[in-house]
Formats: sequence, structure tokens, C-alpha cells
Amino acid sequence: MFLRRAYSTMYYAMFHCLANCCANQLIGRRGKATSKHAWLQVYRSLDHGYARSQCENKNILRKFPTGIADFGTVFVSMQIKRHRADYDPYVRFYKSEIANDKLVVEAAVEEFENCSPKDKTAFASWVLLKVR
Repeated sequence: MFLRRAYSTMYYAMFHCLANCCANQLIGRRGKATSKHAWLQVYRSLDHGYARSQCENKNILRKFPTGIADFGTVFVSMQIKRHRADYDPYVRFYKSEIANDKLVVEAAVEEFENCSPKDKTAFASWVLLKVR
């Protein structure tokens, strides 16, 4: 039972990392110089399904630096595993699999955080804003 919770935690760590990035890149880091309400609006605007569909678009994702592309790929994988953990009572996970995925998530987040602000702003726009 607790092994299921690990996937939820890993996915939401990535989701909140991305939501934080979106708000920071589009509004600015939280502080006196930024609007708390605007920052929160952008943070809360990240949609799970839309972000996933954008990250599944390999033609666009590959145009981003490796750290962002890898983050997008792992984000999709973790969302799928979280859904399986939350909604499939027959799915089984193993500690070794979870330990490996934890390392993958940590590496993806670290690489993502080290990407340039310009690239993170472009990615934030990509996962937040509808393409027209």
C-alpha cells in the first residue's frame, strides 16, 4: 500500500517543481517586487492533462535542451505511474523499481533546475498556454 504512495509523491514533486518554475519565469520570484496574486494565479494554472500532452509532443520536446526534454519525458512517465498507483487495485510495485525511479526523478529535477532561465521560460509557456 505505501509503495503506491511513493509514485504519487514523486509525481507531485515534479508537478510542483514545474508549477513553481512557471510562476517564477513568467511573474518573477516571490518577493516584494512581485504580485502574490499574479504569482499564485500562474502557479495554479498548470493543468495536469495539458502539461502531459505537451510533454508527449516529441517533435517540440526535442527542441528544448536535454535537461528540459528529459524532465518532460520523466514527468509523463511519473504521471502514468501515479495514475496506475491511484486507480489500478491490481498493479504491483517493487521497492527496487521505486528506488530506481526516485533516482531518475531526482536527476531530472536537478538537471531541469540547472537549465537556463530563457529555456525554462519557453518551456513554462509551452506547458501553460494553449497553442493557437
